[in-house]
Amino acid sequence: MKTLLYKNTKISYTDSGDGNTIVFLHGFLENKKMWQDYVALFSENYRVITIDLLGHGESDCLGYVHSMEANANVVHEVLEELHIQKAIIVGHSMGGYVGLAFAELYPKKIQKLVLLNSTSKEDSAEKKLNRTRAIKAVKQNYVNFVSLAIANLFSENNRDRLSKEIENVKTEALKTPLQGIVASLEGMKIRKDRESLLKQNIFPILLVLGKRDPVLNYNESISQIDNTSAQLISFEDGHMSQIENKEELKKVLEIFFNKRSSNKKDRS
Repeated sequence: MKTLLYKNTKISYTDSGDGNTIVFLHGFLENKKMWQDYVALFSENYRVITIDLLGHGESDCLGYVHSMEANANVVHEVLEELHIQKAIIVGHSMGGYVGLAFAELYPKKIQKLVLLNSTSKEDSAEKKLNRTRAIKAVKQNYVNFVSLAIANLFSENNRDRLSKEIENVKTEALKTPLQGIVASLEGMKIRKDRESLLKQNIFPILLVLGKRDPVLNYNESISQIDNTSAQLISFEDGHMSQIENKEELKKVLEIFFNKRSSNKKDRS
């Protein structure tokens, strides 16, 4: 584990392997430990960076709103610290929002982008209201909110099969400070729509979705890559493809990382 200071705030990250750089960005209530199996695999052929986003894992909070732009600047700071000129970004859920903000702010720094159970669309009015309710709920009962939030990320079919994995995710999530949770909810609520970034076809994009995702509506999510060159991979499970479909996802990522840029949209 390594650390740096960003605006006098401690940021924790890991740096493993050699080769082209892949940056893994975790989702809300997660941290860089989420990617351990992926680091072990991909660091054999790539330089792999994992980062604890603001208010998560071993990174400190920075104020009361953790915007996606602020998190993108954290990612940029880590890459600058390591003298990395260009990277593939893999962002899960909130990490995907950060990846999109990074791509908009630092377009020359991004080689490819993987949106894993994520979206370029801004929150709907209903979703913004739900985030406000979530802020109230977590302040009232922190443990109950976190426990329910994690369980609800998995498809119902997997909640028994992956009970051990779900408990592990809950354990890590409960390490997230209240300020980090609230600041991230506020940041996601105000994030801008970046659907136009996908349509510019500037760099290869892979969208990975779960057909039974309890968080993101599948049919609404696939519409964002209409008339783009983005590739779509769909699994039959929920919001946590990196756990629910681990082995399949590893193969999908390996192919995408090695694939030359193409203007053809591949849906499966």
